[in-house]
Amino acid sequence: MDTSKAWRFDRYGDPSVMQLVERPRPQPGPGEVLIKVLAAGVNPSDVKNVSGHFQSTLPRVPGRDFAGVIVGGAREGEEVWGSGPGFGVTRDGVHQEYITMPEAWLARRPPGLPAEVAAAAGVPWLAAWSALITQGKLQAGQTVLVTGISGSVGSAATQIAHQLNARVIGVGRSSANPSGADVVIDTTTQDLVTEVRALTERRGVDLVLDAVGGPMFEPCLRTLCHGGRQIAIASNPQVVSFNLVDFYHNSAQLAGVDTMALSGPEVASILSQLSEGFATGRYHTPTIQTWAFEQTIDAYSAVLAAGQPIKHVLKMFP
Repeated sequence: MDTSKAWRFDRYGDPSVMQLVERPRPQPGPGEVLIKVLAAGVNPSDVKNVSGHFQSTLPRVPGRDFAGVIVGGAREGEEVWGSGPGFGVTRDGVHQEYITMPEAWLARRPPGLPAEVAAAAGVPWLAAWSALITQGKLQAGQTVLVTGISGSVGSAATQIAHQLNARVIGVGRSSANPSGADVVIDTTTQDLVTEVRALTERRGVDLVLDAVGGPMFEPCLRTLCHGGRQIAIASNPQVVSFNLVDFYHNSAQLAGVDTMALSGPEVASILSQLSEGFATGRYHTPTIQTWAFEQTIDAYSAVLAAGQPIKHVLKMFP
């Protein structure tokens, strides 16, 4: 019987609760393909998943983002990249040798893009694209404010906005600017609303991508121009408040983005639209640190420790 190695957790906890197990290789059903995973990203949400944050059904294989090659079913031999609804939560994820998924959920990997780079895109780029393009309707010449600018979502959002010829005002807890934003506001020394008004000739920004929330939520709303849009992304329980009268007088709009709620075909569509940018080198991920498949617990621990904006990737097989 063909087998497949997988990292699985049977209870919630820190990364050490995961175990390397061997089980029968999954078989594709109708409309599905079998994929050999070549590289898989490790996201903060994967670590939270193992800790019990999403209350995934157990036992479960975690992991959301991957690059691989189809080895069974339609399009055999095609190199693909992807993510998917419920990966690691309601269905087994990609931190294993082989996976099956519907063909309609797959996008062809950009030509020349290494598997480990493709696996590092996934969730951050899906979040940034959904926020700026799908929900935010960002246009050329507009200005977007991005909180958490030093993170992976901030980097992706900056690149997408610049590709549209939009201006990016980054927000962080330092003046560091690894994303390449047009300007960065350091909230430890600068007042967000005052600085935005000065940078926009008191008009305000057209769009806010708030990847931080909490105490940043209400000040971000006050940076919006008349009719501006604010997109919220948050993975931790948060309760926020704001002045509803000011909100409606400003004709502001508020929406949320949840990458886990994207359907498989929606994920494939977004990745296909990102493909040319990655193939031509206009888009790039942050610095990547690769780990052998056997080092998965170490990779999870490195993500948990946070620090510099580095994407951790399991380079699973040659």
